[in-house]
Amino acid sequence: MINAPLPFFDDRSRSVDMLVLHCTAGTAAQTLQILHKLNLSAHYIIDLNGDIYQCVDESKRAWHAGVGFWRGEDCGLNDRSVGIEICSLSLGQTPYAPIQIQALIPLCLDIIGRHKIVPQNIVGHSDIAPVRKPDPGKAFPWRQLAQAGIGLWPQGNLAKISDVAALLSDIGYDTRTPHALQASAYAFCRRFAPQFVTTISDPKILVDNFLPSDNGFMSDETFVQTLRAVAWTYQNTL
Repeated sequence: MINAPLPFFDDRSRSVDMLVLHCTAGTAAQTLQILHKLNLSAHYIIDLNGDIYQCVDESKRAWHAGVGFWRGEDCGLNDRSVGIEICSLSLGQTPYAPIQIQALIPLCLDIIGRHKIVPQNIVGHSDIAPVRKPDPGKAFPWRQLAQAGIGLWPQGNLAKISDVAALLSDIGYDTRTPHALQASAYAFCRRFAPQFVTTISDPKILVDNFLPSDNGFMSDETFVQTLRAVAWTYQNTL
């Protein structure tokens, strides 16, 4: 663990019950420069070579997630979360280096154990801010993490309903407006159905162009079935 303190934090007003995973299109050194420039922070950064940098103590509120929504709560989620930035030059559109995931898994398990975070509250930045953020991206290995005990992956059972908005809401996504619903459906795809997500080769373009131009995927049978399976898992995992 490399100590790389950032001054952008304050006190928490509530206990930690979420883990938010991000990515930044740069090395750890570049990410630190970006965070300094924007007066932002994360608790940890994982570099391209797997080195872990600690920037803010977990007892403090790092400034990493901003305004978000998850499982019915509309507020700044920094108060209740630990944030990890994982470096990815493609902004998560191409596979992460195995050495990064090998570093990430034990770090996540330690955080989850310390704070007793339920698997439904292991999220990506795009899950909680789908109209603003595309990270950690379509190539992030959510299934591998779930197999290691970090978050959830569908087990085969299906929710009885097929209403897309209701299913996304059951998982935790923001569905309160048509725009939020469409963005949340696409964020869901990044995590559970990446075949529906368009790859944009230039991450600088992706930052401002990450929402779909066509929402036809929302009526695709594979998308709906995957959504039903994930919703069942989220609703039936203690």
